[in-house]
Amino acid sequence: MTAKDIITIPNPMLRERSQRIGHVDAEIRELAESMIKAAVDWENGREHEFSAALAAVQVAQPYRVIVVRDDFENKANNTFSVYINPEIVKAEGEPEEELEGCLSVTDIYGSVLRYPKVKIKALNLDGQAIRLTAHGFLARVFQHEIDHTNGMVFVDRIDDPKKLFRLGEDGQFTGLPAEEAKIALTRG
Repeated sequence: MTAKDIITIPNPMLRERSQRIGHVDAEIRELAESMIKAAVDWENGREHEFSAALAAVQVAQPYRVIVVRDDFENKANNTFSVYINPEIVKAEGEPEEELEGCLSVTDIYGSVLRYPKVKIKALNLDGQAIRLTAHGFLARVFQHEIDHTNGMVFVDRIDDPKKLFRLGEDGQFTGLPAEEAKIALTRG
């Protein structure tokens, strides 16, 4: 897979719940590997962005599989961890508002409320149950990607067009014109 395989809004598939994985097999492992390749390819064409994570639905595969970058500080480190059937079992703290972007929402960022700490359960590529606690940016990433598996895109969590921004080629954010913001907030 490449960046061209990543679907974007208003593709209706992004609004559908993904299917649970009953058995982790070679096909699921290949899907995860392909997702990582698509995420890395996407960021290779972007100077001011990096790919933090990707859900299978974003490459038109309606399964509850997400890949999450292991090192958010080093764009040269292209290792990702795979989480199958990820679920948030507990969210803690007062929700915090920060900018989020998405590989399926081209060049638009938005200010989204997320919990600062979440506890996650999932399966790994060996089909074994895992649990982890994520804080800060990692917690935000898990909430964002699990939203994807539930048919939700980050713009669905925004109700104020003034909380949407465009990333320019210079790496700077500017507000979206009212009409463009309205379109971005309309469910596709």
